[in-house]
Formats: sequence, structure tokens, C-alpha cells
Amino acid sequence: MVMTAGKGIMVVVLAGLAAVSCKGTLGDYDAEGYFESTEITVSAEANGRILSFGVEEGDIVKADSLLGCIDTVQLYLTKMQLRQTAESVRKSRPDVSLQIQAMEEQLSKLEYEKARVARLLEGGAATSKQMDDIDSQIAVTEKQIDAQRTALDSSVESIDAQIAGIMMQIAQIDDQLAKCRISSPVDGTVLTKYSEAGEFAAAGRPLFKVADMQKVYLRAYLTSAQLADVQLGQSVRVYSDYGGDNVREYRGTITWISDQSEFTPKNIQTEDERKNLVYAVKVAVENDGFIKLGMYGGLVL
Repeated sequence: MVMTAGKGIMVVVLAGLAAVSCKGTLGDYDAEGYFESTEITVSAEANGRILSFGVEEGDIVKADSLLGCIDTVQLYLTKMQLRQTAESVRKSRPDVSLQIQAMEEQLSKLEYEKARVARLLEGGAATSKQMDDIDSQIAVTEKQIDAQRTALDSSVESIDAQIAGIMMQIAQIDDQLAKCRISSPVDGTVLTKYSEAGEFAAAGRPLFKVADMQKVYLRAYLTSAQLADVQLGQSVRVYSDYGGDNVREYRGTITWISDQSEFTPKNIQTEDERKNLVYAVKVAVENDGFIKLGMYGGLVL
């Protein structure tokens, strides 16, 4: 009798262990799928030989940090030449006030002489013709000053336009120089490296692929009946399934629900295989470092 009772207890214990080890099998999850992330393929923005490119697959990179460089010698020399040209043109820019200063001094003397002749005319010591001559000289001088000022202003505008055009060319060179820097647009992990130092880079040619592994997504598939219990922003339980009872649980948020149905992918099972049409959803999960891209995962609503 004791042995019989012991066998009964052992059967119960084994059944309990079997139930635990079944975690991660079909039926435990409301939906299943695979983990993915937003992958960015970074391409070259300039043509030239890659002088340095030291990152390797698996490296963690920071956004906008310098990862490598494409040859910039010719661009730099062109920029230096444009700077010298701009300086030369700037030196030819006339100083309007300085160049008309002598004529303004002459005008000032004529106005002083006019005042003196006016006093003499009042005393009968000067003639009207002398006053008329001075007025004529003043009028001519004023016209000469206006004409000179207009010509100088026009020259200044022309030179300023030339300088602005050269500075625009320098800005274009600066933009091209910036595009010779190899950097990542986001914080992330290098997934694939396509080029090496010493190779020739062409604009548009892929250099490496990077993904933000801190935030990953579980792409799972729900039947139309399950959609009634799902909404954007909903908090759900997500499991990364390593097989057997090796499962890690996370909190996730539904960030996307497909508005079109599709046939169940071949590598995805549903609770009812007769329901072939499913809807894809994406669940955002904060990665603790254990989730890998392409890993199987489950979802519990």
C-alpha cells in the first residue's frame, strides 16, 4: 500500500513537471511570431577611397559618432582655393565714404565760400555773378558726388554678390566634406558590414547596417476574432522562448495593427489552423540584452 501511494505521488509530480516544461508550446500564447527591429542601411554619400572604417559587426555605436572617413583631400584643396578667391575679391571692395570724402570736403569749401560771398554781396563788395558761379560749382559738385556714390554702391553690390556666391560654394564644399564622414544615424548595434578601409566608396553604395537593439518589436499574428480584444497602446505580456522551459517574460505595448489580413506565414502556427487569414501586430519591447533578432516569441493578451 505504501509503494502504491508513492507511485501515485510520483505520477502527480511528473505530471506537474510536464505541465511546466510545456511552457512555450502551441496553446500557451494567444499569438506567436518573431522579434525584429528597425534596421537602417547606411550608404556612402560621397565618392572616394575609404581611408578608415574600424567598426565591426556586433559593435555598439553612438549616433553621429565618427566611425570612418572617405578621402577629402581634393575637396579640402578646393575649399582653400575658394577662400583665397573670396579674400582677394573682398580686398577689391571700395570704401564708399573714403572715396567720396575729398569731394565732400570740396563741397564744404564751396558752401563756406558761398557764405563769404553772400556777406560781401550784402556790403556791395561782390557781384551777383560771383554768387551765381559759386551756386553753379556747388550744383556740379553735388551731382558728381551723387554719381560717384551711385557707381561705388553698384560696385559694392556687385562685389558683395561675388563674395556671397563664393561663400555659397564653400558651404557646398563643407556639406560634401561632412558627407565624407561615416557615422550612424542612431544609437545601435552594427548588424552587417559591407565595406572595408581601402575600398572605393560610391555614393549610394551600402556601408553597413545598424539597428537599435534597445527597443525591439515582436511581430505576431492574430486572428480576426482576437482583434476585438486588441487596441493600440494596449499593454500585453511578451515571452522570448528559447525552447523547453527557458522563457523570459517582458511587458510590451502594441504599437501597430495591420489593417489588411494576410495568409498565415508558414513558420507561424495559430491555435486554429483552419483560420488561415490573420492580422499582423507589432509589440514594442524594451530589450534587456537577451532578445536577439529572429528569435521566436509569444504574446499573451
